[in-house]
Amino acid sequence: MHAVVPPPDPHPVYNHERGLATMLDGLRASGLPCLLVDDGSESGCAAALDAMVAANTEWLSLLRRGVNGGKGAALMSGFDEAARRGYTHVLQIDADGQHDTADIPRFIALARENTGVLILGQPRYDQSVPLGRLVGRYATHIWVWINTLRLAIADTMCGFRVYPLAPVQTLLAQELLGARMDFDTEIVVRLYWRGIRVLNLPTPVRYPADGVSHFKLWRDNVLISRMHARLFFGMLWRLPRLLWRRIAA
Repeated sequence: MHAVVPPPDPHPVYNHERGLATMLDGLRASGLPCLLVDDGSESGCAAALDAMVAANTEWLSLLRRGVNGGKGAALMSGFDEAARRGYTHVLQIDADGQHDTADIPRFIALARENTGVLILGQPRYDQSVPLGRLVGRYATHIWVWINTLRLAIADTMCGFRVYPLAPVQTLLAQELLGARMDFDTEIVVRLYWRGIRVLNLPTPVRYPADGVSHFKLWRDNVLISRMHARLFFGMLWRLPRLLWRRIAA
């Protein structure tokens, strides 16, 4: 097994101060360094983040973006910072309290055993999941299966995952990806196109009753629809390679 530098946890944060302290308690137990990426939060959230970091300087740090750019923009900034610090992998987890931090050791263990692989959380929902969210995700699943010609990717929208950093940085240097809610899906498909293997790890996902969602119904659905169209036409000219990869598998 190759050595893996313990990955930092980059958390895109935008006005998510409620519940963040509870999630950070779970992260502290993992023993990983954590990087909060403040995506241009309002003053109240920004002050709360400053206080959290000041109280946990030994393992928690903050990267601040001056202007809100979206989830994808925040993650890309976090990737750049992790690479600058010399990390080989990044564990992503959202700041809205949906994910179970007790599952972090399972993600890390799987990444250590498969160092060049993209580890994706495969949601196991409880009764808190809104029906509209659940149904809407399946439209994206179907497009992903079309654009990869495989059923190998179970879910591209779960924000709990481990990236091998080198191929991510290469991809981001060579291609322009969506910077908002379209990012999570697009980066997975484009990494898959580049030959990065994907492993799906079942993990519980819940929707907190007091959770804050920044999904903008019309804007983000338009961005996601455009992203699927871009990927579909990108798939067409990659079709021979994808078909051969499917046959070889």
